[in-house]
Amino acid sequence: MYAKCPKCGHAPLPENQASPAACPGCGVILAKIAASASAARAAASAVAAGVEIPSEPKEEKERPEWLEYAAGWLTYVPNEVSSINWYARSATLAVVALWTVWLFKSTSVVEGEYGSNFLHGIVLIFHEAGHVIFMLFGRFITILGGSLNQVLVPMILAGALLIQRRDPFGAAIFFWLAGFSVVDVALYMYDAFDPHMPLLGGGTGADRDSHDWQNLFGDMGLLRHARGIGMAFAMLGRAMMLAALAWGGYLLWKQKARLSDSVMAEGDF
Repeated sequence: MYAKCPKCGHAPLPENQASPAACPGCGVILAKIAASASAARAAASAVAAGVEIPSEPKEEKERPEWLEYAAGWLTYVPNEVSSINWYARSATLAVVALWTVWLFKSTSVVEGEYGSNFLHGIVLIFHEAGHVIFMLFGRFITILGGSLNQVLVPMILAGALLIQRRDPFGAAIFFWLAGFSVVDVALYMYDAFDPHMPLLGGGTGADRDSHDWQNLFGDMGLLRHARGIGMAFAMLGRAMMLAALAWGGYLLWKQKARLSDSVMAEGDF
């Protein structure tokens, strides 16, 4: 029992100093000060006696609800995973990983080399369709719509697999294709400053007024920055491709612990 407040020195203090009695001067709870002092004395005695004092466990920070929700979709694994499907996914990821290495080596933003005419041909279909889809929104969006659509289509397909089929591995593969598509657009961006890439209808942006990004950057006053923007988007696209491979690999690692020979695994039949 304190005769005066150990914090501010105020006196007199309440006769009953049990919680929640407080100092009239500073408002400190007297019982808490007494408990802290008692704990400090006990710790000092333990140290003097050579007794190890266990540290209090650190409280883990709870992740935001939206992050928990997103992680639940992105890393979903069914209770049972079909062995056949798992091996097929593993083979697919291995092929895509090797293809990625090849693309990174053979793609050149500066030279306008796509690295894969096959994949370029696929995203080119989406690109041309985008000009038609977005033509109702004015000239600028119509031109932008080509590049926008070739990235949006694989992203929409990835989202559909994730939400409709609960198939994050399939979503990862389409996210990889979206990354390639961003690199494909980056080459077009880079070329806008000094056009030399052949356009679909023949010629280049140097002799035709149909180079999407030459028109877009020109309208935005960014034509002199075209090369820098193109290189930045190429790095973004490659990062997306690597992230997709890591995503797919993580899913396969999680799925391996739940392999099953059951024909009913994953609801295939």
